[in-house]
Amino acid sequence: MPGRGVLFLVAALVLALAGCVQPLRSNKNFDNRLAGEHSIIAGDGFQHLIYRHGDWGRSGPVHVYLEGDGLPWVTRTRVARDPTPRNALALRLMASDPAPSLYLGRPCYHGLADSAGCSPWLWTHGRYSEEVVASMAAALTRALGPDRERKAILIGYSGGGVLAMLIAARERRVQGVVTIASNLDIDAWADLHGYSRLRGSLNPAVQPPLPSGIRQVHLAGGRDDRVPARLSHSVADRQPNAAFAVFPEFDHVCCWERDWSSILATLEGRAPRLPPSRERRQKRAGDPTDGAGKRRTLGQEWACRSGSPKTPSGLRRLPFAPCSC
Repeated sequence: MPGRGVLFLVAALVLALAGCVQPLRSNKNFDNRLAGEHSIIAGDGFQHLIYRHGDWGRSGPVHVYLEGDGLPWVTRTRVARDPTPRNALALRLMASDPAPSLYLGRPCYHGLADSAGCSPWLWTHGRYSEEVVASMAAALTRALGPDRERKAILIGYSGGGVLAMLIAARERRVQGVVTIASNLDIDAWADLHGYSRLRGSLNPAVQPPLPSGIRQVHLAGGRDDRVPARLSHSVADRQPNAAFAVFPEFDHVCCWERDWSSILATLEGRAPRLPPSRERRQKRAGDPTDGAGKRRTLGQEWACRSGSPKTPSGLRRLPFAPCSC
């Protein structure tokens, strides 16, 4: 994830470098839910750790979770030997997702840093490079299997949202992208923090917009000082079929995991209204409706090609937070 000082040590990784990768370990709920569901899959020149979660026999799209940048740097001048996330937030989000889901690791992460072709460049300046994106797209294609009718929705947290935007146009089965607290303009993000720009990486802010058939939702935290909302809003604003929302009380880590189940239910149209606590917070911030006092679900927003409520920038509002940044 963006920010090289990620010290929120909730999930620890036990890595076996003799060719066997152990599952991510955090709390007992993770071990119970995800034990035995991991494997290694080939991408394009690199190997990737994947977790499968939920009932893949169910109909509906696969939710593909992409993690943040992890720990590419130990200090501002010392590169990490292994960039694997210590706080695997995207994995924890997947654990609370009832849909068939896939956690797709990056090249050289999760105990694979010593694999052929790996070098620190791939998790520092080249973390969103063509090599990384191409290999992850190839791994995703293999993980989804031969069923060309099986669709996917990419869900990227922090730097994983950057990769979601870059991968989406390369796999025809991707029908949606959800980004969470993502630095979608990587140059603006680097400039904001005084970091060197990632010269070897692709920047979604200067890539062509995604096809209009790929539905997009971009979520940001109003208190996020690592990735301020404007860094994703500026990119989302030029995308077709995109919605944007700011959660005023969220930051970069809090409180995505706590509220992810209710956010997912709203995204999928399973919860037309929010829990009472969030309703109260929303009333203080504004109450976006469809103009007739009826709150929309995201499913209605996605299905609505025209006539949706608009923000001043032209982006569609979401039902659980005002579009403001």
